[in-house]
Amino acid sequence: MKLAHESSASSSQDTVQMAAVLRELARTASIEAAPLQILGMEALSDWLPAGTAVYIPFLPNARFEDTVSACWRLRAAGMVPIPHFPARAIASRAQARDWLGELAAASTDRLMLIAGDSHQVAGPFPDTLAVLNSGLLADYAFCHLGIAGHPDGHPVASSEELTRAMAIKREYATATATRMWVVTQFAFEADTFIHWLQSMKEVVDPLPVYFGIAGPTRLRMLIAYAARCGVGVSARMMRRNPDASRLLRAWTPDRLVAAMARHRADNPTSLFQGIHVFPFGGLQRSSEWLRGLRDKPIYGADTVSQTQV
Repeated sequence: MKLAHESSASSSQDTVQMAAVLRELARTASIEAAPLQILGMEALSDWLPAGTAVYIPFLPNARFEDTVSACWRLRAAGMVPIPHFPARAIASRAQARDWLGELAAASTDRLMLIAGDSHQVAGPFPDTLAVLNSGLLADYAFCHLGIAGHPDGHPVASSEELTRAMAIKREYATATATRMWVVTQFAFEADTFIHWLQSMKEVVDPLPVYFGIAGPTRLRMLIAYAARCGVGVSARMMRRNPDASRLLRAWTPDRLVAAMARHRADNPTSLFQGIHVFPFGGLQRSSEWLRGLRDKPIYGADTVSQTQV
């Protein structure tokens, strides 16, 4: 039977442990930023600490030269650029070579492989597996590759197709000595991610996994992004919020991140390695939120707050 002071000491130790895990998640968090955001900010270091991994999405009607320029800018600021390499948007094998060469010249050695949002296939690469099979990445020594995970499902691909593709990518990493990792699409519930991680463990292992979360924003905007990205939970969120006025409230991922910190603390050997922030409410707002997590002296799971959705 535990004495009162023993229970108090245990609780205090747990709070300190949670605070340490939360600060580490914030310190190592990666974030997304569009090329024009990166190029348009006067002082990146005011918002993103040196060493931050910044993923650069390839948006519809974007110019790849802006992606390359953003990589140069991030490198100059002491950050790590990870541009998206969108398979379906690549018009030819020659264009793929050109893009890879330009990125390599910008001292960029990491890519995030994605199929891309377009339903149209511009050239010879309908998906990321086609890019891997082309051999082009090895030709340009790109051996640090991120791939996507979908805890909440995919709007087009079935769970069986996603699992099979994940297994092939993992085998590619093993065969080519590629340093590969998984970044998931954002989800709103820790249980969704944890269940996916457990169900996919044999397929993903030993690839590290980074959980995608939505940064602080308006709830209405978040639901719109969820619908656009094919995150199925958005419909459930709408049903839970029949009062339209609630959609004007703010979303913050505090409780979600606290739950993931608890998972990390309780499962030190988990493939879950960190968080990736989608700054739907703006890059500066998400950066301020991460800074708050990094700087807060004590941040226990019992002290966080979040608008209920």
